Amino acid sequence: MNGSGPAAVSERAAALWRTYLAGLPPDHPHWTVRITEFSFGDSPAMADELAALVVSGRKQATATLAIQFAVEGAALPAVGDVSIVTRADGTPVAAIETTDVRVVAFDAVDAEFAHAEGEGDRSLAWWRAAHTAYFGRSLDGTSLVVCERFRLICVVGDGKAAEAS
Repeated sequence: MNGSGPAAVSERAAALWRTYLAGLPPDHPHWTVRITEFSFGDSPAMADELAALVVSGRKQATATLAIQFAVEGAALPAVGDVSIVTRADGTPVAAIETTDVRVVAFDAVDAEFAHAEGEGDRSLAWWRAAHTAYFGRSLDGTSLVVCERFRLICVVGDGKAAEAS
């Protein structure tokens, strides 16, 4: 992407991205990456809670049923993808970069990944219970889950973007 931001993101997300890019050298790979914008979860409360976990650095992973990508006609995430995370009202709060993507059976998700997701008590037992409830009845132990890890690259603070460490 160039510094003006793609049409696929809101002007607020594009503004966050431009502010972030302004602090980077012109040959940094983020100058040419395509960005997307989204909020986590399926409710306003969950979107706000998970956005706050991302900003705090506690949430460093997310899980999605693989079938959801097929149903939506969307490509699986890939290493190097960059996304602007928003609260439920569309306010951008951070930018994340995908660092790892694995597709595994639900029963193969491990405790390390559950901890990286940063939710609840961060245990595998909590993760399995919460995701069984979230994913619904169509889930079984062999259901494929896209396990995506990411790093926080930019957060919003005092109305400005600042590079995350």
